[in-house]
Amino acid sequence: MQYVTDIQEFQVEEGKGSAVTLGKFDALHRGHQKLINRIREYAKDGSVQSVVFSFDMHKDSLLTAEERRELLEGQTDVLIACSFTKEIREMEAMDFIRDVLVKKLHARYIVVGTDFRFGHCQRGDARMLAEVGPQFGFQVDIIEKEMYGNREISSTFVRESLREGNVELANNLLGYTYQMEGVVRTGNQIGRKIGFPTMNVAPPDRKILPKYGVYACKVKVDDKWYPAIGNVGVKPTVEETPVLLTEVYLYDYDQDAYGKTITIQFCAFKRAEQKFSGLEELKTQLKKDIQYGWEYFHEKK
Repeated sequence: MQYVTDIQEFQVEEGKGSAVTLGKFDALHRGHQKLINRIREYAKDGSVQSVVFSFDMHKDSLLTAEERRELLEGQTDVLIACSFTKEIREMEAMDFIRDVLVKKLHARYIVVGTDFRFGHCQRGDARMLAEVGPQFGFQVDIIEKEMYGNREISSTFVRESLREGNVELANNLLGYTYQMEGVVRTGNQIGRKIGFPTMNVAPPDRKILPKYGVYACKVKVDDKWYPAIGNVGVKPTVEETPVLLTEVYLYDYDQDAYGKTITIQFCAFKRAEQKFSGLEELKTQLKKDIQYGWEYFHEKK
């Protein structure tokens, strides 16, 4: 996959056009995947390149730029990560069509959702694209929203589910398991002292985390996945100054992971984070949490 951060440097392969889908793609949920699957269909015969044209992330990102890139690897020929510069922000819709979609991307097929908008003051929309398509030589597919029950799947819906701790619903909407990545940092080693050594990871900047609480998790260390139980929050029982961390206890791992980059997937919600009276009460609850995680993963086998 070609990864492009400066549209001015991009050139479509000689003799080819492109099948383009546009949007924020800030979650790559099942609705986004529906758009991407359509451009992949157009690119199957090799006559066009599939291009995902993505705009800036939401301030509460469901994906980091690197996660989005990794998820799209092998799914599209080109990923364009377009910064929302003053030039792009103030570009009139017709100018964007002519100068970017036609002259730069040589678009033959454009695939967008029903609510897609673009151009200065969002004056461009899917209908405009369809109306001018014959003039500029491209076909427009306007894709209906993917539904969950009677509600449209959207990044907002995913965020709501995560904030409620309903990671199983969020994962259903996404079509993959929600995760975070970070470097294992040195903590106060309270977990080790009470017999439950954990890994502490700070969330990436701007990345939204699920509701504070305890989760059944999967953790990847050194390219191997381990079942785990994790806590998202500020550890109010043992920390005087709140610091947001994800803390995970791995069932089948007994090595030193400090300084390693690990990936944490959130599988199921157990309970909300709470403050205990002391370490003994915390230890008693941790035993229950660990038993829950053990049973959760054994039932999944």
